This record gives sequence, structure tokens and C-alpha cells, in this order.
Amino acid sequence: MRKKVSIIGAGNVGTSTVLYLAEKGVADLVLVDVVEGLPAGKALDVMESGPMRRYEVDVTGSNDFAATAGSDVVVITAGLARKPGMSRTDLLAANSKIVSEVSHKVAHYSPNAALIIVTNPLDIMCYVALESSGLALKKVIGMAGVLDSTRFRHFIADELNVAMEDTAALVLGGHGDTMVPLERYTSVGGVPITELLPRETIDRLVDRTRNGGAEIVKLLKTGSAFYAPSASIAEMVEAILKDSQRILPVAAYLRGEYGIWDVFLGVPARIGANGVEEVLELNLTEEELKGLHRSAEEVRAAVEEWKKMVSSAPDGGPVRDRAKLQFRRPS
Repeated sequence: MRKKVSIIGAGNVGTSTVLYLAEKGVADLVLVDVVEGLPAGKALDVMESGPMRRYEVDVTGSNDFAATAGSDVVVITAGLARKPGMSRTDLLAANSKIVSEVSHKVAHYSPNAALIIVTNPLDIMCYVALESSGLALKKVIGMAGVLDSTRFRHFIADELNVAMEDTAALVLGGHGDTMVPLERYTSVGGVPITELLPRETIDRLVDRTRNGGAEIVKLLKTGSAFYAPSASIAEMVEAILKDSQRILPVAAYLRGEYGIWDVFLGVPARIGANGVEEVLELNLTEEELKGLHRSAEEVRAAVEEWKKMVSSAPDGGPVRDRAKLQFRRPS
């Protein structure tokens, strides 16, 4: 029986993810969106590319979550982009409501699925999805580190004029200004970049990586990146479906690793059929560990803000079933 992957949100990221996964041929695909006809139209367009792109998977689109039933992996890309005049709190409130509703439906129709979160603010949305879905800790994963790492790899390859496939990079921490690129684990053909580039150049590339998404937004004027995020999602989905046990930087729930509890944060993890099979603890320097803890505290503060938002909302806020929301570390 062929595997099944559902992508929630038929925007640029969701649709590009469908196309990349179709070309990998790893599963049948379902695209879901609330806009009437949008997911069905985009799915049909992808299917009509099949004879030329030589994939044989089924791609369907629907406005009904029932179409996702029995999925092995579900990817949530649905959510709002931050608009001019929109505060961070406004974005958190809007997207947490969307992610909460979607996660609840995902758990209902696909209780054994791995859930990949893409919606921003990503690390907080992972926590919202965990609380709202009731899925196992290892089954909820955030896509950030793979994207940040591939951006770092591109910038390094471009700077040194070398093949991108020969570059390796590892970026930890939150998805944003507090991300922690690990230069000691970043190399070209096995040679550390500290042996290939001067300090000021490395700092410039690190800074560009931290602002990689914002750079694209500035250039596009309207909209944000979608090709690289979608390619990153496809890598994660493939690792889960093939149970390949790949080591990837993802947002995983921490239970004491690196001295951090109860938040989702970008860390290296072994990814397989069960989702996050294991969080790998690297021997970080004091400065790297401080950076990771700073990132964790920023995420924790945002999670606390969301909890207060839910507790003070008269209708239970963005959580579908407020009675089930416990705000404690799951076992």
C-alpha cells in the first residue's frame, strides 16, 4: 500500500511542496485548503505535469479534511504572513488559532501521523500543535533548521565558488534572529570553513543566513520565500516515509537536552518513521550553548504569551477543546 502525505495550505509553500514530493515519488498526496476549488485546481495542474515529469503518484485537492484520513505525514503550511501594521502578538493570535484547529482535525483523521509544522512563528506553532493535537512528542516536528542550514550552504558555496553538494552546515536554535549557526560543524569537502574563509567573511555569511527570509521578502516586495522552504519540507517528509534515520536539524521538543526543558527548538535529530527518533546532544562550546539558551528563552517567552492569550479568552481562545489543554510537560 502506497504511503500518504497531506499538505494543509495551498499557497506557494504548500503547492511547491506537493510538486517536489510528487517528483520524489514517495507517496500519494492530498492538498487541502479552505478556499473553494483552489486545492483541487492546483492538484490537477500538478497531475497534468506527470507525463512530462515522469511521476506516477496520485495528487488530489480538497476543501474537506476527511480527504486526509490515514495520512502517514501531515504538513501544516496554513497561516497568515505578517502584514504592515500587524504586531507580533496579532500574528501569534491569528496563526495559533489556525494551527490549533488544523492540528485537532489532523489528530482526528490521522492519529498516527507525523506532523510537520511550517507556519510562523514556527517554534511556538509547534507547541500549539502539540497541545491541540494530543499527538506524541516525537510526532510533532518543526521545519526550520533544514531551511536555515541549506541557506548557509548556498552562501558558502557561492562565496568560495565550489559545488553546493560538497558543503555541509548545521544551524541550531530558533527560526529567526536567535538562530545559532555552528561553524565547527560547517565544512566544504570535509574541510572546516574556518580553514577556508576569514573571520569577517564567516560573520557576514552567518548574518546573511539569520536574515535569509527577510532578504527574500525585501526583494519580492510582496510575498516570501517558498522554493527553499518547500524543498526542505520534502527532505524531511522523505526521511520519515523511508525511515532513513537521517540526521537533520529540526525543531524538536526538548526534555532536558542541552539543559533545556519544555520548548521546541532547532537541534540535530535522527529522523525516521516515528518522527524524531532521537535528539543528538553535541558538545557545544560555552558561547554556542549560551546562544542556544538565549534562543530557548525567547521561544519560552512567546509560549507563555500564547498561554495567557488562551487563558484570558472568553471562548477558550485558539484551543478547540480548552478542557484538554493542560500546560504541563507531556509524558
